[in-house]
Amino acid sequence: MVRPTLNCPCDRRFDEPAFKYDAPPAGETRFDLGAQTYCRAYSRCRLCGHWYSDHKMDLANLYSGAYVENTYGDRMRQTFDRILALPSEKSDNAGRVARILTFAEAFFPAGITPTLLDVGSGLGVFPYRMKEAGWSCTALDPDHRAAVHAREVIGVQAVTGDFMSIRSDQLGMFDVITFNKVLEHVEDPVAMLSKASRYLNPGGFVYVEVPDGEAAASEGPGREEFFIEHHHVFSMASLAMMASRAGFCALDIERLREPSTKYTLRTFLGADSSGSLAG
Repeated sequence: MVRPTLNCPCDRRFDEPAFKYDAPPAGETRFDLGAQTYCRAYSRCRLCGHWYSDHKMDLANLYSGAYVENTYGDRMRQTFDRILALPSEKSDNAGRVARILTFAEAFFPAGITPTLLDVGSGLGVFPYRMKEAGWSCTALDPDHRAAVHAREVIGVQAVTGDFMSIRSDQLGMFDVITFNKVLEHVEDPVAMLSKASRYLNPGGFVYVEVPDGEAAASEGPGREEFFIEHHHVFSMASLAMMASRAGFCALDIERLREPSTKYTLRTFLGADSSGSLAG
């Protein structure tokens, strides 16, 4: 197994042991791991505060079907409807949408109707609300059921595929690209974030949400931020470092405790200080 990397100058030389697990913590999705022994750990960088998942289990097929199946099963539509029905003060998505709309209003010239690519769209609650706000949205997800759901239930353009291997002609160009709780699920988040520049229109921005390890660790190893599907859990410093290594600069970073109780870091990213994006 390739060890998760942030491609940072630390190069994992300053890792120290942190949490260790020999059984799934309460609340973690029970994925079918076959004959594999459940054994994993997290290490933390003493310099940048980033958390790395270390284990020898094979999770390669998690997002091609197992993730949706184990997380939602045949309840995708019901879960979608339940989340949409939440009052705004109890909805993580409502806060996300409001924050992005406010930022975009100040960022783009008046009269612009932004186009949006949501990478790892899942249930599609976010593109649904952005469509309601008048945006033109495209959902991308590796699971075909999520893409069908996005097309047939939400009514947005949808593509089935892995963002890292999809062909350029399958997507197009966008004013905004969003990674909502996505980058923590891949071994090399810098590579994924860097690829966003290929699809981002000049003058556009990228929005990223990731779990906040610094805040979550204060409550111990049972927090959902440290569940098995997260190769990475971020700090303020490591989030900014990831953006820089991917060719972006952070326009704004903030820490929040969401209505669901998740500890989250979110950032808006634009062109790097040289005025161009990494390809």
